[in-house]
Amino acid sequence: MRWHRMVAAGLLMLLAAGAARAETVGFAQVGSESDWRTAFSADMKAEAARRGIKLLFSNADNNPARQRQQVQDFIAAHVDAIVIAPVVVTGWTDTLKAVKAAGIPVFIADRAVDADPGLFIARIAADFNLEGRLAAAWLAQASRGSCEIVELLGTEGSEPAIQRHKGFLAVAAQFPNMRIVRSEGGDFTTEGGAKAMQDLIGATNGLKGICAVWSHNDNMLLGAIKAMRAAGLHPGHDQLMLSVDGVPDIYPALAAGDANMSVELKSDIGKYIYDVVQGYLGGRRDYPKWVVIPSDLHTQADADTMQRVSR
Repeated sequence: MRWHRMVAAGLLMLLAAGAARAETVGFAQVGSESDWRTAFSADMKAEAARRGIKLLFSNADNNPARQRQQVQDFIAAHVDAIVIAPVVVTGWTDTLKAVKAAGIPVFIADRAVDADPGLFIARIAADFNLEGRLAAAWLAQASRGSCEIVELLGTEGSEPAIQRHKGFLAVAAQFPNMRIVRSEGGDFTTEGGAKAMQDLIGATNGLKGICAVWSHNDNMLLGAIKAMRAAGLHPGHDQLMLSVDGVPDIYPALAAGDANMSVELKSDIGKYIYDVVQGYLGGRRDYPKWVVIPSDLHTQADADTMQRVSR
């Protein structure tokens, strides 16, 4: 009997050791181009710590080739899972094939890839197309469907820039007098938004006839607001100002009337991502290819409330 007790105790110790083993996850992040991206990275690290996950974090600085190499480094490190927030949509097939050949499950987060869906377990992300449609629908109502618009584009080739543009156009096309007249790239940065707006001001004779500025993220819109004020314009009043992200600094701008609307892209999405990663590692196999993260829309009406909860 004593021998049996010793065997049983040994098995329990082995089981406990297995249960206590921390999962190692490699996370290939886009970069730190915006306040939203920085908050997302911080949340992924904090949520990993709360769950006892060993997180290997890499920052591609918006360089697709560097990001693909970082994924190869995760393969060499024999991680349990890889999460990729891809810089751009294209060019991922060979890298994802290498991950699959290594027997490591890969999860696409925030953005998207155009590779065979069989090469990754699931994508966990908001609906960027819906964000564009929500922005355009709000503007259609605010302008009664008559509005000439300038657009601040996000990083070329990125899923948010592609889908926010497409979604916005899909709704705007329903209104004959609502159209984008000029677009400028701002690469999702505050500085890029300011530079793009300076170019747009020059190209449109001081935004003459422009009723709205549609930005693919808040940072670019905040940069545009500064550029417009420097040019003697009155953002939020002479032109309606709308964007996406819901970063903390947009809410004071909404409260002050310098901005008019922001579709919130939640940055604290580590819980959604790790739920899928850990569920899969635990044996669950019924995840859809796209696990959708919900979005909200905010205006001046709830800006004060959002200022309190976002700090």
